[in-house]
Amino acid sequence: MAWNNQSVTTEFILQGLSSSWELQIFYFLFFSIVYAATVLGNLLIVFTIVSEPRLHSPMYFLLGNLSFIDMSLASFATPKMIADFLSEHKAISFEGCITQIFFLHLLGGAEIVLLISMSFDRYVAICKPLRYLTIMNWRMCVGLVTLSWIVGIFHAMSQLAFTLNLPFCGPNEVDSFFCDLPLVIKLACIDTYILGVFMILTSGMIALVCFILLVISYTVILVTVWQRSSGGSSKALSTCSAHFTVVTFFFGPCIFIYVWPFTNFPIDKVLSVFYTIFTPLLNPVIYRNLRNKDVKDSMRKLSSHVFKSSKTDHTP
Repeated sequence: MAWNNQSVTTEFILQGLSSSWELQIFYFLFFSIVYAATVLGNLLIVFTIVSEPRLHSPMYFLLGNLSFIDMSLASFATPKMIADFLSEHKAISFEGCITQIFFLHLLGGAEIVLLISMSFDRYVAICKPLRYLTIMNWRMCVGLVTLSWIVGIFHAMSQLAFTLNLPFCGPNEVDSFFCDLPLVIKLACIDTYILGVFMILTSGMIALVCFILLVISYTVILVTVWQRSSGGSSKALSTCSAHFTVVTFFFGPCIFIYVWPFTNFPIDKVLSVFYTIFTPLLNPVIYRNLRNKDVKDSMRKLSSHVFKSSKTDHTP
């Protein structure tokens, strides 16, 4: 396959979520609140895990890293989307577009590996409890987190390997609020069928296979939990339910978008909003509300400590 390396297009126009000015004002206020809640909620989880000694365990170490990735995933495109709601010319430079694609696949690839690591952690804790601390030692935990970022980097680079040299010399309107690879390569001045197949194999099918493996993994874990009558079964069940909820809401939209990159469905834009904005918010909401007593108690303790310190500082 040969093509001209010169890209005439220097910027892309993001069509956003709506052309209605009233809706854009509503979206500006709504997504500003959601984004602030996402960042603050995930920051609270990270800070709580770092500051609370009883949360210095493999499961919460992985959860803290997941919160960091989710916070980053919510930040690669959302601030620009919010700013664009107040702008008539929703443009992004070619370099900015490529940067968004890179960070989307970097963070998405890292999160996939981290979610698999969290599933492995729960499998060892529930199915092999006597060997848990031996298997899930700190070297293993750091290795899993490092692996997630390495996989994310290689995945992002593989997606951009051919995209960077595509000739863009015609339409430059992206039917979304950020640059997503399936939408951008459609604007190239050549036949991108082979790249579409490559995308299916490296993004869609990988996400689908990983999701199926995670479903099997959590099924084994839940069967093991139900076969036991120990006092810790309820806690294990709630923790696994929280994990699986995050897995489902993250993988569902990704699979739908990247398994069918040749067809642009109206729901694609909604799913893009979901996995880049709403899914990162699930972490603090789920782990704060779904009976995860350790996190809830630690957050209360941290909030109480901060409140008392603030009250003491303002006492004359």
